[in-house]
Amino acid sequence: MYPNPLEGLYQLRNLQSRAASAENPTAAKGAGGQEGNGLKGAPAIKALAPGATATLMDAEGPGLIRHIWMTTHARDPFSLRNTILRMYWEGSESPSVEAPISDFFGVCHGILVPMYSALVTMQEGRGFNCYIPMPFARRARITIENQSDESIDWIFYQVDFTLGDDVQDDAGRFHAVFRRENPCPLGHDFTLLETGGGRGIYLGTSFGIRPRYPRWWGEGEVKMYIDGDTLFPTICGTGTEDYIGSAWGLAPHCTPYQGAPLHTENFTSMYRFHVPDPVYFQQDIKVTVQQMSSAKKAEAAKDFGDALIFQPKNHPDRAPDDGFYLRSDDWCATAYWYQWPLRDVSGVLPAKEERSKDLFNAEPQPLDAGL
Repeated sequence: MYPNPLEGLYQLRNLQSRAASAENPTAAKGAGGQEGNGLKGAPAIKALAPGATATLMDAEGPGLIRHIWMTTHARDPFSLRNTILRMYWEGSESPSVEAPISDFFGVCHGILVPMYSALVTMQEGRGFNCYIPMPFARRARITIENQSDESIDWIFYQVDFTLGDDVQDDAGRFHAVFRRENPCPLGHDFTLLETGGGRGIYLGTSFGIRPRYPRWWGEGEVKMYIDGDTLFPTICGTGTEDYIGSAWGLAPHCTPYQGAPLHTENFTSMYRFHVPDPVYFQQDIKVTVQQMSSAKKAEAAKDFGDALIFQPKNHPDRAPDDGFYLRSDDWCATAYWYQWPLRDVSGVLPAKEERSKDLFNAEPQPLDAGL
């Protein structure tokens, strides 16, 4: 059973509601809607130049970010992969969140498709929403940087939060980071998350694959190495599509906490959120996904030859040449977690060239608004 988000909603609390926007990034009381005589004079960040960074929110706490909505005029894959969202907590100069905008909101490969979950959405493939609670005791700052080659005409957004929340100094702060390996080396598992230096909760991931070889790629297990695990993990799944709650292959679908909004021959994007089943760590955690297929040995050898890493299925009704073998594909992921003390995630984001190549090869969606 899913948790009830409406439980306790009727309770009257001593909190103040605020919203940061392009004309009011500090969310000052009574300071919204002033520009242009109230006729939408500053509804968005306008003409964000290449290399420029804009502040979306800068507010003092204690408080709790409850919802972020955003959309952008630059919606081609290259622009989306190079519009970088960062979040800083408690006055830190180092980000705890650093990810391309579309990957952060739940869909990989620089593509916009309808995606609906309880935590992040791409509503109609156009409106980005995040409902992950983000507490801050002293200060919250959110920025966006244009690392693409063209000016971004419009970036609309609103950050909804409350002030006066009881945020303990050692409560987990929200973190997220983007990774990509293209290709991920043969025989290596792709790392979805690796962090340490404090206590935390692994919240989940949006992750994607661009298969570089034929045949079904989803036999790989998701493994969680927790608090000092070395050779073998404490938690080990049974397959990639099993990890997101599906089975026997994959088709596009969305549920509140797991799904695959995009699944084609050449690109797949998936997500899994551990809300009913959070994964706790006291010291460190590493979460990986194995690159694995299933085939007859002779078929697998056509792709990897002498480098083939093959294991029979060890099933009484399967021949010894019927087994699992490791692959080398293009993987990317944005992992989400809570942690304290803060983790500096700068330096994890791949370089522009690495994160920008081999993106979704489709024409940008048409714009509906006449802006």
